[in-house]
Amino acid sequence: MRILVVNWQDRENPLAGGAEIHLHEIFGRLATGGHSVRLLCGGWPACPARAQLDGIDVFRVGTRHTFPFFAHRYYRSHLDEWADVLVEDINKVPLYTPRWRAKKTVALVPHLFGSTAFQEFSAPLAAAVWTAERPLGSVYRHIPFEAISESTADDLAERGIPRASVEVIYPGIDAVAYTPDARARAPRPVFSYLGRLKKYKGVHLVIRAFAGIGVPNATLEIAGAGDYRPELEALARSLDLGDRVRFLGRISEADKLALLRRSWALAFASPKEGWGITNLEAAACATPVVASNSPGIRESVRDGETGFLVPHGDIAVMSGAMRRIAESRELVTAFGTRAREFAESFTWERAAQQTEAHLMRVVGGATGPDL
Repeated sequence: MRILVVNWQDRENPLAGGAEIHLHEIFGRLATGGHSVRLLCGGWPACPARAQLDGIDVFRVGTRHTFPFFAHRYYRSHLDEWADVLVEDINKVPLYTPRWRAKKTVALVPHLFGSTAFQEFSAPLAAAVWTAERPLGSVYRHIPFEAISESTADDLAERGIPRASVEVIYPGIDAVAYTPDARARAPRPVFSYLGRLKKYKGVHLVIRAFAGIGVPNATLEIAGAGDYRPELEALARSLDLGDRVRFLGRISEADKLALLRRSWALAFASPKEGWGITNLEAAACATPVVASNSPGIRESVRDGETGFLVPHGDIAVMSGAMRRIAESRELVTAFGTRAREFAESFTWERAAQQTEAHLMRVVGGATGPDL
């Protein structure tokens, strides 16, 4: 197949995140497997207009702010007749590619913001994002979809996309890079958060829950960068947590692995995610997870087996779950063993194979997951 992927960014973009990792892990494997893959995306100041990454030919047009204005024009001029199938990775504002009239179009959706946009962005920007997602049910109704979780598939169905048109393909993780090391586990309880420091991620809930666990020798390590960090640091000070809460900033992959291995549990309190890949990376390191029982997240944690799911926003319940972890090294070990087994069932190879099979059905004329 000749596959054109359209996404706002590639993995070399300074603002790239989990969606770009997901894209390259899957479509890089398809390129290595013999398919021709091109990626049309936005660039950044002074970046090369062309690149090859993971066997994917990358075409960069415009910037984060101008990409939607240039993407369709560039497609018409350079890529229209080439592709057997166009895959739009909708992880930001939709580009409405069904209107581009490609031979075949597939929408790939990690997750949609919906009303959670109002928890993160200014009111005008949140309203713009919310409004941009509203036409999904009409513009995209007649094309096949891929979603990374059942929660995202359900979200699409609520917006008017026929559920039978949505193929759920779970992401993978690198269970070779992320592995347990019992010797690395901290002697005293350590909780961790890994991710962007944004208001909607719920890190403030994690800090408040940690403050209430009543285990004086426990610590919380927060890794990641974002504009919400000053408010989070002020919150930790106001709760008189002192050096029991450490802000690590952006960390390397090696430091990330070390943090997951020494943690007694990862804590995550987002109201909505596409999946929760960091939860699976922790699980691969035999580290339990305490997380909100939110869309997407609930599929990456098995409550009572690989960690605890708690009602989103219920600080007292989250605090109690963290306390149970902190007071029982045996529970950490038991959860960790089952978490590793759970994580090993999610591989990028499987995700790439399922994506390939779905796209081949679409190119061959079948559009439903049961065809």
